[in-house]
Amino acid sequence: MGRIFLVAWNQEEVNARATDLRRAGWQVETEHQDGARAYRLIKTQPPDAVIIDLSRLPSHGRETAHALRGVKATRQLPIIFIDGTGEAVEKTKAKVPGALFTNSSGLLRTLSDLRSRRAV
Repeated sequence: MGRIFLVAWNQEEVNARATDLRRAGWQVETEHQDGARAYRLIKTQPPDAVIIDLSRLPSHGRETAHALRGVKATRQLPIIFIDGTGEAVEKTKAKVPGALFTNSSGLLRTLSDLRSRRAV
């Protein structure tokens, strides 16, 4: 299907989500501790999309995405935020224009839609 990089701030959650995405056919790399490390890995080998979980430490996810938007190599990379609510989502929309937002149950559909648009 393609390569994605998943950032979530809880090891069990990132592992479970990565397992689900791999079952769906995606190649998945993950980071659960350090946004700067995620940034470096993504910048070195840009994936087809980046998924960032906003349910925990949304400011960390927001800053990681903002940093990716700040460099030419990753500026156009699709970023999908999942599971944020209220103020966290609003702040993230303001700081990371052009990002996509969904919840866990809609993630595979969002990835499928993104893949279809990029193939056109």
